[in-house]
Amino acid sequence: MIGKTGKTATLGVFVTALASTMCAQEGSAPKGVPNLDHVFVIMMENHGYSQIVNNPNAPFINQYAKTHNVATNYFAIAHPSLTNYLEVVGGSNFGVQTDNYPDWHNKNCTTNLSLGTVATDNPVSPLTCPISGVGTDAATPAIDFTNETQGQPGDINIDGKQSIAANKNTVGKTIADQLVAKGMSWKSYQESIPFGSVDTVNYSDGFFTNNTDFTKIPPAQNPPLTSDGIVALYAAKHNPFVYFQSVQEGWDAENSLKNTVALDGPDGLYADLSSGHVPTFSFIAPNQCNDQHGRGNAGPFCNFDPTDNGTQAGLNPALIYQGDVTVERLVNAIHKSPVWKGGRSAIVVVWDENDYSTAPETNQVLLIVDTNYGMHGVQSSKRYDHFSLLKSIEAGLGLPCLNHACDASESVMSDLFSKGGNNDRDDR
Repeated sequence: MIGKTGKTATLGVFVTALASTMCAQEGSAPKGVPNLDHVFVIMMENHGYSQIVNNPNAPFINQYAKTHNVATNYFAIAHPSLTNYLEVVGGSNFGVQTDNYPDWHNKNCTTNLSLGTVATDNPVSPLTCPISGVGTDAATPAIDFTNETQGQPGDINIDGKQSIAANKNTVGKTIADQLVAKGMSWKSYQESIPFGSVDTVNYSDGFFTNNTDFTKIPPAQNPPLTSDGIVALYAAKHNPFVYFQSVQEGWDAENSLKNTVALDGPDGLYADLSSGHVPTFSFIAPNQCNDQHGRGNAGPFCNFDPTDNGTQAGLNPALIYQGDVTVERLVNAIHKSPVWKGGRSAIVVVWDENDYSTAPETNQVLLIVDTNYGMHGVQSSKRYDHFSLLKSIEAGLGLPCLNHACDASESVMSDLFSKGGNNDRDDR
């Protein structure tokens, strides 16, 4: 039998060990950003900094960047899309460097974190096991030879020089888990999701999904209708939260697949903005025609860029313009919302990656910060990346830094979220 002193000593060792483990996964809340009431992140797709800046087919975005705060030295981390989405909301790739669909509700698979293995395009990896637990994520090499392109010359990650070591204490959670734990709210606003739940939906055109049984739609067609004809406007890879076991299983009623809603409709983004009832954190993903990604089966205005070589010459001008108008609509709707009239709120418009960024093109992308307070017109040349963005949002919301957002090399974007003047400090 352990005496009182022994119990206390044992408990102390346990608490110390637990604290040590938790510190490895989450650090203290970063400082340097004023307390924020609402954050809106609008995620755009697959275009580098020089492809958007001064592009005549993106007039609103360029004017928006000039009149608000812009990062001129900001980098996406790696490739492909999903990796960057995970890094923006979770501070890690969680061992996933592919766009593979979720392995929905599979409780028998082993996560990449637990195995310490990397999900890649080459060699082909299985569906992504629901992310959870603690383990080792994937290192980010300066040049990647396994995803999107195979072999030489490889894809440029970050600036083609920096690499990031794997984190052996990566925790399988996102800012969504952190928000709910502190009694705050979040939603993932996804354009062109189907009616009902996004559960097991990998892609959709807003009506039909990968789960649609076309044989049940009379009369039968010849040739028969198949899911191959669906334009994948919504894609799970652009909704990173659905890859996490906590969300798939809805362990908390405030942190489940119900948090993914549409842009339109009575429970969608525009309705929430109109009523002023928006969550603390809003993650907004336009569909793949409106986020400048493009689809090969959606007509000429949504076609993929003819030549994606890092320049503006090879782009589909209609695709760029659609994205520009989409950003304008979203920003105007947020500005007109009652939430923008009081408190402190911030809009972040950011591109996920510079697609196929082969040398000499780097993975530099555009990031714009718009606040309803403080300084505007700031152009920051400081070195930032997706982990810096997460760290900055966590600073504004009083949340602990998460995974690589805790890295000492990652800076809070204080200049872009600044109050200005002599009061440029955290004031929680």
